[in-house]
Amino acid sequence: MKAGLNVRRALVSLLVGACFACAAWAANLRSVEVSRDSGRYRLVAETHLAAPPEAIREVLLDFDHDRYQRISEIYKESGYLMPDSDGTPIVYTRVEGCLLFFCRSLRRTERLEIATPNLIRTAALPDRSDFKYAVSEWHLDPEGGGTKLTYWMDLEPSFWLPPFVGPWFLKRTLQHGAPQAIDKIEELAQEVDAPTASADTH
Repeated sequence: MKAGLNVRRALVSLLVGACFACAAWAANLRSVEVSRDSGRYRLVAETHLAAPPEAIREVLLDFDHDRYQRISEIYKESGYLMPDSDGTPIVYTRVEGCLLFFCRSLRRTERLEIATPNLIRTAALPDRSDFKYAVSEWHLDPEGGGTKLTYWMDLEPSFWLPPFVGPWFLKRTLQHGAPQAIDKIEELAQEVDAPTASADTH
């Protein structure tokens, strides 16, 4: 049982890297699609969360505190590094997990761009990451008193993956493992939003 949990956690960390109950709607993973072209994977997922976009954005951008560790125990380190030469923020995450007998500590150092208040983009720096290529976008759109969160990521690992780790296997794994992380993101965002909501009622 423990090995199975480690498999799911490792694969969720590999693809999401990044990632939600006393609310009108609970977090809901609506769809997830995984595809592969040569050695590059693409993940597209859509979720509804019962928290406003600004609170979710604060959680997703809080690399310097323990929120990522609270989202999932696979996160061992996270933080802001020295900005790039053009002033773009640089963030670092490290996760650990095992896929059967294949265990790794995965590093990702990324440029972080807040394109608009509700659009976050990242691009990995290959020479400082365990990925040849990794780009992602988070779209946060207000919906029904909460947020529709659309996430996509393209990535190419710089290390060998077992041959059975194909799109079907990864999709099934994410459908089982991602909801717990999504629920935690929602819970943390509701904690962020609670003081604001309380202040608005006074």
